[in-house]
Amino acid sequence: MPATTLDERTALVLIDLQNGILGLPTVHPADGVLKNGATLADAFRAKGLPVVRVRVAWSPDGGDLPVSRSATPGLTQAPPAAFSEFPDELGPLGDDIVITKRHWGAFTGTELDLQLRRRGVTQIVLAGISSSIGVESTARSAFELSYHLTVVEDATTDTDAASHEHSFGKIFPRIAELATTEEIVELLGR
Repeated sequence: MPATTLDERTALVLIDLQNGILGLPTVHPADGVLKNGATLADAFRAKGLPVVRVRVAWSPDGGDLPVSRSATPGLTQAPPAAFSEFPDELGPLGDDIVITKRHWGAFTGTELDLQLRRRGVTQIVLAGISSSIGVESTARSAFELSYHLTVVEDATTDTDAASHEHSFGKIFPRIAELATTEEIVELLGR
């Protein structure tokens, strides 16, 4: 379902638009996703609405890396600090809320829900990288926490085409409205 409206207290949540992730090969060019994310952030800031930048980072000693038994092992050591830095294209930090996560989803083990609820947020506009990992995990949690949710298609991408298509074709339509950057900016202007 396409986006129909935005709640009065809607927040933009940008997932992993950080240097280390933006350098990965993606289905849709990361520079276009970043540009659309920056456009959304500027539009939300202009309306005085919260902008949340979520990044994934770990302690230098790697002691907080996720631990699990899986067929595809994860990181065994923390990337350098530059991996988690936000690019200049997102603009100055200003009043943006910064959430540092250590798992896939932005709600797991963070204060994201607390920060949103304290600001009276009832809806989340969600974008970033990767559609099937950080964005989808965050979207599922937002849905379970009863936030209205809109995922921005042209401000979201993945490192795997089939995974991206599955998220947008099967998962997101069941828990969120879908929109383009232009549609969100238009809804903000109403």
